Amino acid sequence: MHDMQERHLGSDLLSAERVEALLGVDKSTVYRMASDGRLPAIKVGRQWRFPAGPIHNLLEGAGIVPLGDGAPGEKVPGLHNSGSILIQPIVDLAADLLGVMMVATDMEGLPLTDVANPCPWFVARTDDPATLEHCIEDWRILAHEIDLEPRLTVGSHGFECARAFIRDGNRLVGMVLAGGIVPQGADRTDLYHLDDEARQTLLSALPRVATTISRVVSRPSNSTRSTP
Repeated sequence: MHDMQERHLGSDLLSAERVEALLGVDKSTVYRMASDGRLPAIKVGRQWRFPAGPIHNLLEGAGIVPLGDGAPGEKVPGLHNSGSILIQPIVDLAADLLGVMMVATDMEGLPLTDVANPCPWFVARTDDPATLEHCIEDWRILAHEIDLEPRLTVGSHGFECARAFIRDGNRLVGMVLAGGIVPQGADRTDLYHLDDEARQTLLSALPRVATTISRVVSRPSNSTRSTP
């Protein structure tokens, strides 16, 4: 039965070795992300196989898509209904690959996903409601800054954060935020350290992550609009 399943889907399935090469991570990370649901995967016999379409979608987003005028605070069905199901794997994967803490929010700073790859500082305060409240306030401020290009800034908790906008059509509907980063020149062990190259990689990759999420978000809303 497994052989029939693999022959039927073979051309659409990627091996762990292929996914390892595509993502640039070791095979143990690929297996771990498959096991805990951060990568779409199926078991064929004893082997993990990865649907090619979703994996390639996670890697899409080359180039920065121009952003239009936003509608802060407006609820977007595709965004709010898809967060934990469709957006979370993208945020999880990007956070792991870039070595930072990540979350997707709406334009009011309210989280749409769990915080991915939380830094030790955040983990130690997970049970403190005030921590999330302060983070949401920082995220809300970032949502309303005029500058559309991602840049690292120090928030109220003393670590660096950057954001890129998620859009639906020509509207800004949310953000993907990367944070938990030690400010340059600071000496802390509870945050993530990024050298200059890693910082530039993050700022270049963040818009592509947001673009990928934007494509996922726009699909249900586009289908809704086209319904007579």
